[in-house]
Amino acid sequence: MSLKKEFNKKEVQRMRNIISGNSDDRTVQGIGYSKKEEFHNEGDIWEEDGRKWTIKNGIKQNITKLDKAKLLHKTPLFCPNCKSLMKKRFDPDYYKIHKMCFDCVIEFESKLKFLGLYEEYEKNIVNSDLDSFISQYKQWVIEQINETSKGFVTENGKVESWVGGVNKEKAMEALNKTIENLKKLKK
Repeated sequence: MSLKKEFNKKEVQRMRNIISGNSDDRTVQGIGYSKKEEFHNEGDIWEEDGRKWTIKNGIKQNITKLDKAKLLHKTPLFCPNCKSLMKKRFDPDYYKIHKMCFDCVIEFESKLKFLGLYEEYEKNIVNSDLDSFISQYKQWVIEQINETSKGFVTENGKVESWVGGVNKEKAMEALNKTIENLKKLKK
């Protein structure tokens, strides 16, 4: 009795692999694109597909422009000042402002009150907040004044052109008057 079927090279190689105990070995060589494998260690920084990557704690992570901002917003587990656990209700809020836990802020302000310096400290905080508000308000008003009103898109998708606009002189005059009134609020 003879075999009517002939075996090709792939089948013969597969049988050899099974008999020799290497059943997981390949029988043919694949062709086409193969990506070059890169191995990176902890802390390496590399660029792939136009993005920056790193490995932190064994996990591949994307590096973004906002990483520094994320770190500023993140509350640590322990207070940098007293090294105690930051688990109280107001700790995250006080850390964002003062970079220390609620208890450390209370202790610091109590010392200032004892030394008679608390009023000056409070005045500096209020004034810095007011200065920040004034600069943001001034920037917003100037942007609104310089914004063009040549066209406006309605809900229907039609473009309407408006006549008139903002009287820049009166707007700047009102801005300066408002800023003067806000500066009077400073302590």
